[in-house]
Amino acid sequence: MKTTAWGSQGLQASIEGLGAMGMSAFYGGRDDEESAATLRRALDLGVSLIDTAEMYGPFLNERLIGETIGDRADEYALATKTGVEITDDGERRGPNGSPAYLRTALERSLRNLGRETIDLYYIHRVDPNVPIEETFGAMGEFVAEGKVRYLGISEAAPETIRRAHATHPLTAVQTEYSLFERSPEVNGVLDTTRELGIAFVAYSPLGRGMLTGAIASTSDLDKDDFRRHSPRYADENLAANLAVVDKVRALAGQKGVTPGQLALAWVLHQDGVVAIPGTKRRTYLEENVTAADVELTADDLAALDAAAPVGVAAGERYPEEALKGVNL
Repeated sequence: MKTTAWGSQGLQASIEGLGAMGMSAFYGGRDDEESAATLRRALDLGVSLIDTAEMYGPFLNERLIGETIGDRADEYALATKTGVEITDDGERRGPNGSPAYLRTALERSLRNLGRETIDLYYIHRVDPNVPIEETFGAMGEFVAEGKVRYLGISEAAPETIRRAHATHPLTAVQTEYSLFERSPEVNGVLDTTRELGIAFVAYSPLGRGMLTGAIASTSDLDKDDFRRHSPRYADENLAANLAVVDKVRALAGQKGVTPGQLALAWVLHQDGVVAIPGTKRRTYLEENVTAADVELTADDLAALDAAAPVGVAAGERYPEEALKGVNL
């Protein structure tokens, strides 16, 4: 798979990474054996960035990665996240960007991952009660100590990105981005990352699975899959969103690819954007990796823009309470 610069600070990784969250949290039942096989297969296919976070499990995902591919650490860059406080016994307490918590979380993540250094360390959610300069001042100390190589931030507003970057240069800004979620194009986030030379990392580039065309109703989801509570999967919105998927499916058929491959290829064709599609199965991983080779013409891109314009998705991307923690 093609390797590219993730931002302007020196990180080189595959244009498409692997989001590992669903292997351990939020998307229903776990299958650690298949997840481990998927991680190993990703490295075999040239995927050279794996994305995790301490809250995935909590801690289970970091441990899975450390135990499964820790002996292949020289083959990939490891990204993990902090800033949502988790106690040692797994209780989630909300945003915490204080230097004291960040230090605790860093040392714990290093232990769980079995590493001495984290390649890319993100603030998962901005803590509105701690100045971002204080948070990234502490993160910069981790870099100076050699425990972290590069820094990132997730779901931050343009002014917050600028302030963080001024405190310590950012390599990556991670935000949801797909044919269903194009708000970064209009809220200033994409413009900001391009101006500052920061990689824009698209998570959920397949619209949390809907753009694959494989989900027709919430009955297709595990009973404990968090998407059952997603506004975009709600009965009053699902039909409208699946109508958009049908348009993408038709365009994909013309290209001889799957809807998911076309949707992912669209993300990868955006300037300054890399993606971390998530999966816990080798079959979907292999399909996603192939999307990096799909070529789109100007006409293809225009057709996708017409099929899924900015704001096309029915329903918010998160429930109301979770929305309060994004774009801060």
